[in-house]
Amino acid sequence: MARLAGTPVFDPIGDQVGRVRDVVVLVRAKGAPRAVGLVVEVPGRRRIFLPLTRVTSVDGGQVISTGLVNIRRFEQRAMESLVLGELLDRTVRFKDGSGEATIEDLSISRQRTGDWMVDQLFVRRREGQRGLVRRRGPTLVVPVDAVTGLAGSTEEQGAARLLEAYEDLRPADLADALHELGDSRRLEVASALDDERLADVLEELPEDDQVSILSALDSDRAADVLEAMQPDDAADLLHELPHEQAARLLELMEPEEAKDVRRLLTYAENTAGGLMTTEPVILGPETTIATALAQIRRQDLPPALASMVFVARPPLETPTGRFLGVAHFQRLLREPPHAAVGSVLDDGTQWLRPDAPIGRVTRLLAAYDLLALPVLDSQKRLLGAVSVDDVLDHILPEDWREQHDDEELEEVPRG
Repeated sequence: MARLAGTPVFDPIGDQVGRVRDVVVLVRAKGAPRAVGLVVEVPGRRRIFLPLTRVTSVDGGQVISTGLVNIRRFEQRAMESLVLGELLDRTVRFKDGSGEATIEDLSISRQRTGDWMVDQLFVRRREGQRGLVRRRGPTLVVPVDAVTGLAGSTEEQGAARLLEAYEDLRPADLADALHELGDSRRLEVASALDDERLADVLEELPEDDQVSILSALDSDRAADVLEAMQPDDAADLLHELPHEQAARLLELMEPEEAKDVRRLLTYAENTAGGLMTTEPVILGPETTIATALAQIRRQDLPPALASMVFVARPPLETPTGRFLGVAHFQRLLREPPHAAVGSVLDDGTQWLRPDAPIGRVTRLLAAYDLLALPVLDSQKRLLGAVSVDDVLDHILPEDWREQHDDEELEEVPRG
């Protein structure tokens, strides 16, 4: 079942409906768990429930459905468990008393009645510790009725297999998946992410989830994650924390990383200063266009900030020397690679004071069809840049991630 993660789902005529993100099973105190449906991600990052009664084939790396799909957003019910989100990595006990094991995969098979039942488990035995390291035990396949512990919660449940299943997800999609998990499982999975990945995911989560995850981490780890975030996103998150906790985390951060965040915290939240990032691409006027294009190809650079480079006199870290203008990506593509960016400047670019209200920021971005705007101080030094995605995060309703404008059909009873 773990192999189903990311598998494309097609209708009978071959059009792709979406991709499998999880499998829904009913775990009962007695008897084998019954698989009742798939959680399918359709365009718009919305997740729906596809009953297995409407699946005609699971083969060759694809799922074929009947084409009759209920597009109501999936909501997990009380008796339902998610295989990838909840059962993988769960600790179970062998009924023969031979010890414990961790679930690494499950298999389902169709019965004569047409029901899909969980019939076998692929597990890894849990061995004792040698020093501080737990030894990896052997793997084996066992019938589902050979173990106990599938029903109910477990105190010791890892996240490795779930993260493998979600490895191909973009940060925004992984954030959606985490948001739909239970509180304890969400914290468990988030804690298992590396700092860079967790930072990217936190930037996409609602504020309540951000605060609960960061607060659950030990202080040193939380500070490391804040360092990996964009300074403006880190500042927004610290705004949501109690003052003492935020101050403690700032003290634990590397001084250079904390400096930009501290500066952003001095600006009101809904102003250009509060919205801006201090890390756009900043180059000197003599830099070649080839170098500029290499800079905006960086994978970690948000698309809005990759639309232009900001040109200034040294120093090139914010606050810079005198701001000279911007060089737009499309203009850079049309010029010889050996030319200097100073020769292709748009020196008439609109700019903002750090105290400019969000309304002015929005109007300028819309009026001049820009994806980012420079923020300058009274001495015309570049302080940072406000991008359109930062503005959208602040002008959309707080619950915009929860809203789905697509038509919803009458709910179909499950299994």
